[in-house]
Amino acid sequence: MTIHTDHPFRDPDNDPVRQLRGRLGGAVALITSGEGHDRAGLTVTSLMLAAGEPAYALVLVDPDSDLADAVTDTGRAAVQLLSWHHRDLADAFAGLAPAPGGLFVQAEFVTTEWGPRLADASSWAGLELEAAREVGWSRELMFRVAHLQVGEDDEPLLHRRGRYRQASAG
Repeated sequence: MTIHTDHPFRDPDNDPVRQLRGRLGGAVALITSGEGHDRAGLTVTSLMLAAGEPAYALVLVDPDSDLADAVTDTGRAAVQLLSWHHRDLADAFAGLAPAPGGLFVQAEFVTTEWGPRLADASSWAGLELEAAREVGWSRELMFRVAHLQVGEDDEPLLHRRGRYRQASAG
């Protein structure tokens, strides 16, 4: 067995776009869609909201993900902001940790008309798909915000440079 000093999962080709995107950081959200056995979800930080009447959400996802297929099939999704205690759930939906029994048994989810919603998410939105297009190596999903609930944000789950972070006080 050989011990290496390099990170075992680091891409040997340093992609400057990925490096800069990692330095932007952001709140971790979970996007979910579908019903029953056709539910899918994906952890994302590539999320932007545009204020207006109506408001819009723009999300970048892996075009080969189950979520991209579920959103295309249903035309709807739920987005929920994750909290610090959701770190393991975020890893499971990102495909970085095992999910024995499936993704949706890792926490309690409530059925909504937009897709499964994490029961203890204090801030979430119901989204209706308006457009999808390929952008770089991602699929951009443009949603109209159909429902919005903004709750407490005491311990948001943040992600920067490949690690989860807690918001510092002050």
